[in-house]
Amino acid sequence: PPHRSALHSGMARRLAAALLSLALVSPGAASASVAKAKQRSGRERLQALSADSSFVRTLTFKHTLRVCNAYPYSAPMEIYHGRKQITDPPLQYKSCREFAPPIRDGDKLQFKIGGSNAGSFAISELPSNDAVLVLIVYRHDTISSAVAFESHIFANLINAQIAVLDTYRGRADAQPRIQDASSAKTSRSEELRYDSVVAVNPGIYEVVLQSEDNEMKARQELVALNRENYVVIRCGVEAQEGQSYPQELIVFPHSDPKKLTGSAAPRRAHASLLAAMVASMAMASQWFLGA
Repeated sequence: PPHRSALHSGMARRLAAALLSLALVSPGAASASVAKAKQRSGRERLQALSADSSFVRTLTFKHTLRVCNAYPYSAPMEIYHGRKQITDPPLQYKSCREFAPPIRDGDKLQFKIGGSNAGSFAISELPSNDAVLVLIVYRHDTISSAVAFESHIFANLINAQIAVLDTYRGRADAQPRIQDASSAKTSRSEELRYDSVVAVNPGIYEVVLQSEDNEMKARQELVALNRENYVVIRCGVEAQEGQSYPQELIVFPHSDPKKLTGSAAPRRAHASLLAAMVASMAMASQWFLGA
């Protein structure tokens, strides 16, 4: 029939036009289109793989904060990291505590004693390695109630380290010494100089505070473990106004003697208690800026 013949003729013309259009596309252009499609597909797969399993990662370091309250006062100390209080319960006089807040450059620590502001600090520079950061709060002088601060960053050493500080305010004079424990077979004794950091061999020791006439003012046990960091602090105040506090010793942390086993235990008696002088506190890096 005429209408069927016209239908077939129209379909034939459209098919011929399609074939002509396909023939006009060069083989190179077709190959480029396929290559671009494969390139996009490969790039998308690479991006997805990088998002899931990147081998380049930002370095993060563990900064342990230790604060010691050497400020002679009956009321405890409160510490704030920004607006958050990190001391619960508050820190009593002659005590220390370890904190692990996520601190960054520019962060502030605020201190309150007896409900009153004692001072605040801005963290200026953090070391680019794992480190123990120590801050000691103490009495500025014998007249006023102002506070003072001392800070230190311990180096990464195998030996135990001891930072020795004098925060006592008054006319009395006394020097700390480290000696073998009373149960030891040896009886070694060495002076600990203020404002210094020393390395010590692992073991159980006593730290004593002796006056110029050899009178013992205080005694504390120190269990030294490898890779641990300690502070020895003389504290107290001979106040001209208000309550006075006698000379005493703060030793922190209090390590477990049971950990002195295997490689941590001393195998023989050394001629010297102290392994080495590590640094002078005057040369130590200061990581706090008073505000």
